[in-house]
Amino acid sequence: MIDFSFTDEQLAVKEAAREFAQSVLKPTVIDRDREMRWSTDEIRQMGELGFLGMMVDPKYSGGGMDSLSYVMALEEISKIDNSCSVLMSVNNSLVCTGIEKYGSDEQKDRYLSKLSTGEWIGCFCLSEPEAGSDATSQRTTAIDMGDHYLLNGTKNWITNGGSANLHIVMAQSDADAGHRGINALLVEADWDGVSIGAKEDKLGIRASDTHTIMYSDVKVPKANRIGDDGFGFKFAMKVLSGGRIGIAAQALGIAAGAYELALDYSKERTAFGKPISQHQAIAFKLADMETDIEAARLLVYKAAWLKDQGLDYTKTGSQAKLFASAQAMKHSVEAIQVLGGYGYVKEYHVERLMRDAKITQIYEGTSEIQHLVISREILRGNLY
Repeated sequence: MIDFSFTDEQLAVKEAAREFAQSVLKPTVIDRDREMRWSTDEIRQMGELGFLGMMVDPKYSGGGMDSLSYVMALEEISKIDNSCSVLMSVNNSLVCTGIEKYGSDEQKDRYLSKLSTGEWIGCFCLSEPEAGSDATSQRTTAIDMGDHYLLNGTKNWITNGGSANLHIVMAQSDADAGHRGINALLVEADWDGVSIGAKEDKLGIRASDTHTIMYSDVKVPKANRIGDDGFGFKFAMKVLSGGRIGIAAQALGIAAGAYELALDYSKERTAFGKPISQHQAIAFKLADMETDIEAARLLVYKAAWLKDQGLDYTKTGSQAKLFASAQAMKHSVEAIQVLGGYGYVKEYHVERLMRDAKITQIYEGTSEIQHLVISREILRGNLY
């Protein structure tokens, strides 16, 4: 039985994230979005507050928190600034969790404290020009040279790509073995042969640092391989399963943020002698928005709860991402409708949330891929 009786600590984390988002992120979010400006000061403060290594063991300078606290905080950040929340999601869910759960003691000692505190930022390098949803088709190669791998290839759509200090790179070491020949390598950004392409000019999450990364004869020590030889594809799929909970929480935050803006506006804006919230056309929109968002929240929280209990969260994580991302898109559009012409201009924030919403249906597994994962889990008899 799922218990959503929140602890004082969880509620305090949620409130701290909300206060940070409202007081620190909101005043500059429009300018950073317009200028595609990397949020240097804001990210530094996120690190200081512990938002970049929330679930990492305290012995590695992490917060030692549970997944439920993490998604509650991520939701609050996402109501305001999704360029910061996607950084938070990638650094926590993919990079820190990937290293802590599957990395060697040496790798944890070398990298986790830096990543948890925000001294370093990480990125997850899986997608390629010819390998998006089909992650088995890796063209990037890591040739075994004895004591090191020689890494060559190109990764694209990499979140944090221009500012990350550490890359987790998926590369093919044995083409004949197919996906069983893929390795996950820890690559430091300042190593010889690593080069960063131009920043992508995107529809949404515009301050997020999205780049193509090229690797040319990069020497990667064998000690920087995560897990056994050929573990890379399985590693990527396991880590992405948890990462989807983070993106689901981001989508939930977008939908909830848009709803809160629409609700506040509807109470203040009058038409025909009364607040528009009292007109059935708007009141029913608000009812639908709140109901759908609450349903999404329960799915996201269920996925986090399953993860905290050590249970299989594969199906629920995909369901949460699929449903929450749909609500982010649907209700950010509805919020603009409630605000009318004001919703169409930047200073009222909802148009940005609409632009940010679309990517949640694409990255870390498209909605089509989530349907595939969910259907497979159903047929496997996965109860969760």
